[in-house]
Amino acid sequence: MGIGYEKLFRRVLFPLYDQVLAGRGTLGFLAEYEHSQWLPPERLEALRWDKLKRLLEHCWREVPYYRQRWSELGITPDAIATPADFARLPVLTKHDIRTHFEALKADSWRDKLLYKSTSGSTGEPFRFGYTRESNDRRSAVMWRSYGWAGSRPGRRTLYLWAVPSGLRPLQALKQRLYNRAYNRLMLDSFTMREDTMAEYAAAIDAWRPEIIVGYVGPLVRLAQWLLAQGRRIHAPAAILGAAESLHDFQREVIERAFGCPAFNTYGCREFMLIASECEQRTGLHVNADHLYVEIGSPLPSATDAGTGEIIVTDLHNYGMPFIRYATGDLATPATAPCSCGRGLPLVGKVEGRKLDAIRTRDGRILPGEYFPYIFNDMKWVKRFRIVQRSLQAVDLLLVVDGEADAARLDAVRALVARTLGDGIDIRIQVVDDIPVAANGKFRVTISELSEP
Repeated sequence: MGIGYEKLFRRVLFPLYDQVLAGRGTLGFLAEYEHSQWLPPERLEALRWDKLKRLLEHCWREVPYYRQRWSELGITPDAIATPADFARLPVLTKHDIRTHFEALKADSWRDKLLYKSTSGSTGEPFRFGYTRESNDRRSAVMWRSYGWAGSRPGRRTLYLWAVPSGLRPLQALKQRLYNRAYNRLMLDSFTMREDTMAEYAAAIDAWRPEIIVGYVGPLVRLAQWLLAQGRRIHAPAAILGAAESLHDFQREVIERAFGCPAFNTYGCREFMLIASECEQRTGLHVNADHLYVEIGSPLPSATDAGTGEIIVTDLHNYGMPFIRYATGDLATPATAPCSCGRGLPLVGKVEGRKLDAIRTRDGRILPGEYFPYIFNDMKWVKRFRIVQRSLQAVDLLLVVDGEADAARLDAVRALVARTLGDGIDIRIQVVDDIPVAANGKFRVTISELSEP
């Protein structure tokens, strides 16, 4: 199925399914967002602020948690006239959601919500509610953002993803037909091992996708294998990395192996896609016509100026609104606007989980993204993970290419010691493999310390 099927799907099959059979509004919202992305920044900000004010008034009327919490602080929606006023509202945490689950539901939506659960990659899974409209809007934003990389509905796509297992026969058949209609092939990234890499390469050659979408960790592992084997495979038009940050050194490996540009995206299950790279790839455009995204107070000890926690408000989930939700992720603002002409604001990079930052005895906080760069020149280190359980010691797991002799290990220990400072015991373990988490994400750094 080629260009002819893509046009048929976009013009006939997708509208028939989305609007008629499923009763959804994805395509209407997609047209809305395709237009609003080109608004000048000041008009886009006015649109975002108008949506936010309406949402706050709704929360005051209908959501018990916010009405009580804001009343305790002496704040009403009328008093919120500027972004600085809005930033005075307390952040919403995962603990708040679990503790006040029922009180976070809007009265008029209490019996009409849909529900999802997060994967718990940080050890804090939870359940949340959302409306059908907010979900349709999230899908529309995803298609718009993926479209910047050339990924359009019906275009031949391969997903290196989490594939559901244990489905009943009818469910499995429905899933196959659904994927077939969307012209996509799903490969299970969870079964990827060194001895199965050739099977993944063969599947890509057989399917000949125009787009590949995948978790960054498995994409990098497959790319490394292809380069090591000297294996050339079908080159797609673009690759989209998801679920974790795409670092520059990983992008370079993927692009060399697959022979096409790689695009970075950022999202989470609570909101789906939050920001993505456009064709310029000079930063990630925030979906500011759909979400109110803040970068919280900069961390004084962060390696990049202005780095802070990403705080998100979904402007369209009126059923169980998340107002100033603390994602636990870090971002650095962009230093210049994008040349593409879109009014959507830009962030320079997303730097990973806040809980994955490594703390030093002298009070510094090193984002997880910092460590891939210090290992960049050690080509014999295939994968690594740093686990911190105390301020006095870290465990460093290494998967190596060849022998890990004493000289190499001493060099690694000295490199990490220079980064972390004096007084931290660096315990190195050479292992055969480092598994991904249950949600398919590969965590470079894991901190088990409590919040500072």
